[in-house]
Amino acid sequence: MRLLLTSDTHLPSRAGSLPDALMAAVDDADVVIHAGDWIDEATLDLLAARARRLIGVYGNNDGPALRRRLPEVAFAELEGLRFGVVHETGAATGRERRCAERYPDVDVLVFGHSHIPWDTTLGRLRLLNPGSPTDRRRQPFCTFMTLTVADARVDDVTLHRVPPRR
Repeated sequence: MRLLLTSDTHLPSRAGSLPDALMAAVDDADVVIHAGDWIDEATLDLLAARARRLIGVYGNNDGPALRRRLPEVAFAELEGLRFGVVHETGAATGRERRCAERYPDVDVLVFGHSHIPWDTTLGRLRLLNPGSPTDRRRQPFCTFMTLTVADARVDDVTLHRVPPRR
């Protein structure tokens, strides 16, 4: 199963549209996971229409309309692994321990908020932040992630750099 992870799309404030590379990855994915800060409902509608399966949560910048449509935390069983999705996990220091305590039944936790890619493991918990495909903040590139899941294993985690907007 092919997964696409994204977060912090911040449309239309950070970009006029989602990058072509991200949309191509949406078309290739079996599941698209968005970890919040959509900003507009049009982005949710676009991904919901285009993705085979969409799992998403709202972020701190998402207004009432998105909060009515999305949960704060989402869970899904994918190929024998329990995934959790949340926007914020707090400060980087102590993140793994905090998340392991807060989500004891999760194998993979996808989060956003910082716009900083993250891939760490504590025990059996894998934490993944795909960064942002539209707002690099203090990072050298805008990013998103892809990975595969099969037989209760995560493989081929790839951080994709989004070409600069022209």
